[in-house]
Amino acid sequence: MDKKATWDRFYTENNSRTPTFKNFEWFFGFDSVRDFIMPLLQTKSHPDALLQVLDMGCGTSALGPCIYRHSPLPVRVTCADISPIAVRLMQEHIQAKAIQPNNVSSQLEFVELDCTHIHKHYGSSSVDLIVDKGTTDALLRSKEGKGKAALVLKQCLKVLRSSGSLLQFSDEDPDARLLWLETEAQEPGVMAADVGVQEVGELRGVCYYCYQVTPRCIVQE
Repeated sequence: MDKKATWDRFYTENNSRTPTFKNFEWFFGFDSVRDFIMPLLQTKSHPDALLQVLDMGCGTSALGPCIYRHSPLPVRVTCADISPIAVRLMQEHIQAKAIQPNNVSSQLEFVELDCTHIHKHYGSSSVDLIVDKGTTDALLRSKEGKGKAALVLKQCLKVLRSSGSLLQFSDEDPDARLLWLETEAQEPGVMAADVGVQEVGELRGVCYYCYQVTPRCIVQE
């Protein structure tokens, strides 16, 4: 599940099952988590700048477009996925649907991006919010994905502003995920982070969680 070809095949096959495009949602849709996401987009870090939002491993989810559509403050939502098939399907769908943003200054883009290379798209301390709905879960459950998942987490922390947050939506139990996050997000003298968890709720008998990771400033001695 950490291979590009796997996801290209998945989105090609999934799209061919229906005559018209249909968003595919891992776990749940925007409405289930809007109360976790939208409060983080209430204040701007810079008066004239767009809030930078990354939907990491977006697939063909409507999550990123919904943030774009509902945010009262101007946002630039980047929906990124390793699969060019998923990116193309979303671009075509959005062009056909012509979604209008809540704020006329908001922007929405879809880019092909390996989430282990986030630093190639963003500079340090430039992103306000990163949303990860199932991407880290897919990596952690892959044979060679654990190292990639740790790399992705570290890159997220580097590109996030000090006021920014990473939200990971997952069905992994807090006993396991919190320990992993707290361990991987610490690098003595380089990076540190505060980690918290809230329960999203139960869906089809599975309990889901929202893990919030916030960079903490390292004071150089």
